[in-house]
Amino acid sequence: MPTSDILRLVDSISRDKNIDKDQLLADLEMAMISAIRRTYGETAEIVVDIDRLSGGITASSDGTPISMAELGRISAQTCKQVMIQKFREAERCSIFDEYSERVGTIITGTVSRYEGGSLVVNLGRTEGFLPRSEQIPGETHHPGDRVRAMILDVREAPHQVKIVLTRTHADYIKRLFELEVPEVGERIIEIKALAREAGYRTKVAVASIDSKVDAVGACVGVRGSRIRNIVDELGGEKIDIVRWNESSQVLISNALKPAEVQEIALCFELGRATVVVVEDQLSLAIGKRGQNVRLGARLTGWDVDILTPAEYNRNLDDIEKALREIEVGDVLLEKMVAMGMVSLMDIEEVGAEPLINELEIDAELAARIVETAGREAKRLAAEQQAAKQAAAEAAKAAAEAGETTDSPTDGDQAEPEPTEGAGTEADAESESEPAASSESPEETAADSGDVQAAAVEDDGLGADVAEDAPAEAEDGAEVPVTQAGAETEDAGSE
Repeated sequence: MPTSDILRLVDSISRDKNIDKDQLLADLEMAMISAIRRTYGETAEIVVDIDRLSGGITASSDGTPISMAELGRISAQTCKQVMIQKFREAERCSIFDEYSERVGTIITGTVSRYEGGSLVVNLGRTEGFLPRSEQIPGETHHPGDRVRAMILDVREAPHQVKIVLTRTHADYIKRLFELEVPEVGERIIEIKALAREAGYRTKVAVASIDSKVDAVGACVGVRGSRIRNIVDELGGEKIDIVRWNESSQVLISNALKPAEVQEIALCFELGRATVVVVEDQLSLAIGKRGQNVRLGARLTGWDVDILTPAEYNRNLDDIEKALREIEVGDVLLEKMVAMGMVSLMDIEEVGAEPLINELEIDAELAARIVETAGREAKRLAAEQQAAKQAAAEAAKAAAEAGETTDSPTDGDQAEPEPTEGAGTEADAESESEPAASSESPEETAADSGDVQAAAVEDDGLGADVAEDAPAEAEDGAEVPVTQAGAETEDAGSE
């Protein structure tokens, strides 16, 4: 091969594989040294030099010049194998360096195949792996489809570089907003917080550093054009865009949109926010399978507890009745409620130290308050559990009695069937229970309307509402679902 062809081939490989040219020439020299050692022995002092300008090759063994053409077939084969190995190692290092710098960025590839649930994506120079855990639930891909994902991690594996991709990570949403919303990419609008359940719903809190730019409206776009592109990329995943606020109360109220919040009590010692909503907004605040309140809690960083006004007032009455026994005055009660202790369990969990430090009461009284609250909370919980168990046993006994009743014989007059709507006393009590339990809103969550694009304040530019899911209360009662600025649709029980 002419010496000029060596440089031309090295230049071509350097461009195609993104490998440094000098490194390729150094690897080629090492391959030639290995080939010469096969002929002249391992102890010989071999020197090979490739001229970087002309491509000329000079080789010597113990100072004696060697002609590369005289080495033979075996040495040439050794040179080829070593050269291929060196070039592959250099290419792996190049790929690792290139994609390590791109971690956290979005990349587009072509679906190649599935391997044990993982999706193999062709990225051009190499392949990326989209594990099952990083795939959006319910999403399917076919070979040849173009797929967009974020580079999550780059690892060195034997004989390859493993590039791990993701479509479920929260940062993937941020990168999509940077691509679709120029103000986010230019840092005029900042994504302050984000909570996501991939494939179902995402809540994004945004703020603008420019008073002339509406953060929510810019992210939604004209008639929802910008947010719609992101939703389509995520396969129809619902996205709620809320306005960020430094006030925790305002932020929690925004995060629970589209539900309207009546009152919020914050307990900083427990990191808990007690939110009061009216009955017809309860299922909407909790969301489908507790999704709205769960994402709202993750977005704000507060443990959110949803209560109705009746439950909230009942908790305050329990506190007043329990603490009146130890002669706690109205002023002290109001201060405790202002600290976010709106139930007996809250007082027990907070403990005596915050009462001593914040309310400046003596240690003995604080200890008595905590002890009394804990004792009364356990008593009330036991009474509620006994009442539920008694109601369940009464309903079971009534059902068994109905099954064992003999049918009327011929000639006997059958007893009239009970009219529709009549029931046992236990049934009536169970029907009068509240729609959701304040102790675990996730378990008692009812279906609510899902927002297709964004749930925003009344004065913000919101996206269109679509695919409202049926709202369902725990006892099966129909709950009217309303949303400011959006079409109202009656919710039916599942």
